[in-house]
Amino acid sequence: MKTRSTIWLFLAGLLVLLIGFLINISFGSISISFSEIISGLLSDNWEKESTKQIVLNFRLPKALVAIIAGIGLSVSGLQMQTFFRNPLAGPYVLGISSGAGLGVALLMLAGSAFGLMADGAVFSPWAVVTAGVIGGALVLFLVSLVAWRVNDSMTLLIVGLMFGAGVSAVISILSYFAGAEALKLFTIWGMGSLGGMSWAQVYALLAMLALGLIPVIASIKAYNGMLLGERYAKSMGIDPIRLRWLMIISTGILAGSITAFCGPIAFVGIAVPHLARIIWKTADHKVLFVASSLVGALLLLLCDTVSQLPGFAESLPINAVTSLVGAPVVISLVIRKNFSKEF
Repeated sequence: MKTRSTIWLFLAGLLVLLIGFLINISFGSISISFSEIISGLLSDNWEKESTKQIVLNFRLPKALVAIIAGIGLSVSGLQMQTFFRNPLAGPYVLGISSGAGLGVALLMLAGSAFGLMADGAVFSPWAVVTAGVIGGALVLFLVSLVAWRVNDSMTLLIVGLMFGAGVSAVISILSYFAGAEALKLFTIWGMGSLGGMSWAQVYALLAMLALGLIPVIASIKAYNGMLLGERYAKSMGIDPIRLRWLMIISTGILAGSITAFCGPIAFVGIAVPHLARIIWKTADHKVLFVASSLVGALLLLLCDTVSQLPGFAESLPINAVTSLVGAPVVISLVIRKNFSKEF
């Protein structure tokens, strides 16, 4: 009976995701009907060429990026919360996102701060992504060195937070000395954005998602064993050290690449795993990883739809919308739920 209800929840979630996907593409400064979107996507029969360009070159890639980022951040957050047994752990606690931010800051701010390039220089999207990936990979390498030296998971968590704090301090110094235009560019990047990506970038982000999910698929059973702590997991034949490495690699790829492509996106990785636990009422990670992916994709699609301000040419920063949605969720969870029963 429980399995049947789980399947029905997944089917309902997929249906809602499909509807949310169509609404997301339909909304914007120019409204497009569902029938026109479906007809155009299935048969390439568009009423106007301008509508085709809007859907295929802007709204469809943005909607797909929202789904990809929602899945990646939610899966990363669930891994962190389970491994560290901390309900408020998220995909960014190891400092990898801050490392990606440092890479972008060095690109945008350092040249302006030290007079090496013109203030407000325009950078190509691939240059920003490359800088973010390099910065995230550098912090991932440093975290891996620490993970190789220490055996305690909480020590690794603290060190990751300190890495993030140190990197943020460097970014603050660069921001202080940078010119106004360069600082504005970096601030806008820090607000997060799901739009403006080419199809090549969407495919690259999708490839990074697939790569980051491989360690998760290989260790789903181990995460169930970690719910009662490392000692219990060892008694079940689970190797926490191996799981730690898989978690670091997976989270590094997922959180680092999403931050590099989209900028930092807050609260999705923290709030979504808890929502999945509440809706599906289970602690089985075979269900939770899929459920978190579904809820994360839907939540980020919803936030992106809200950010588009239907009827207006402007759109709100995605980070602001996810914070407005995610913060109340986390606060209500902390107040109402007894996390000591699960962590």
